[in-house]
Amino acid sequence: MSVFSKILNSKNDFSSKIEVLEVDVYKKAVNNNDVQLVDVRTPREFKGGHIARALNIDYFNSWAFREGFEKLDKSKPVYLYCRSGNRSLKAAKKLVKMGFEKVYDLKGGILKWK
Repeated sequence: MSVFSKILNSKNDFSSKIEVLEVDVYKKAVNNNDVQLVDVRTPREFKGGHIARALNIDYFNSWAFREGFEKLDKSKPVYLYCRSGNRSLKAAKKLVKMGFEKVYDLKGGILKWK
């Protein structure tokens, strides 16, 4: 396999496993009690307000990030959000590398949720 095809395959892997959802679609999905909903902001941001039933796993704390996500089911979808959507998209890419099958990201983050 060439370097070029490796790059293409990794991009395809991300694009098939990560989906950025509009607020209305995301809200409908996370209303289900059985979803893995994760806020990747800092604990301080999380305390300032978060989506009900969300876990807080800080993207910036690499040890806590790995430990927190290792406890989740990689075969079940994970719904991520952050403040604006930037951190959660980076987190989604990390999760795919960790073996998660499907990751949904809130477009625009919690700023759009409110």
